[in-house]
Amino acid sequence: MTTDAIIVTGLFKSRKETLAAVEKIQKQGWIVTEVHSPIPSKSLAKALGRKKSKIGWFTLVGGIIGFFSGFSLAVFTATRWNLIVSGKPIVSWIPFFVIAFECTILFAVFGNVLGLLTQVGLPQKDYEKNYDPECSGSLYGIEVSSTRENVDSLKDLLYQAGSLKGQRENK
Repeated sequence: MTTDAIIVTGLFKSRKETLAAVEKIQKQGWIVTEVHSPIPSKSLAKALGRKKSKIGWFTLVGGIIGFFSGFSLAVFTATRWNLIVSGKPIVSWIPFFVIAFECTILFAVFGNVLGLLTQVGLPQKDYEKNYDPECSGSLYGIEVSSTRENVDSLKDLLYQAGSLKGQRENK
């Protein structure tokens, strides 16, 4: 998107209309910069060419590291102190699973936060400039990038695709 690009937002009533409009707009050669939806939609993400998130892998790796770290910590501390209580073994496997479980949860959360910080790409400071609050309740919004000369034809295309009246134009 160039510096003289203008964002035109069209509002739609349903996911089905929005998906059809996105496909129609992309066939015409326009660039859909964002789609706002009141609920997550795999079909819209697929139409926009979005990839599946990798954050789950960060959580899994964090959990695995946490499990082995917690288990290792429990075994290490038990063998360093050698406290024999009532003839029980120094390395008690079953109680150590509790510590391993807690560390699994802790490190999985750390992995998840690390994944969010590195993979998501926090929104830009002007992200809400083009956002319509109705997109979090009942409507779907499509943001399309255009040059100043082509704004009217883009608005006509959005209207033909089923957009509600009142498309917004933002710089």
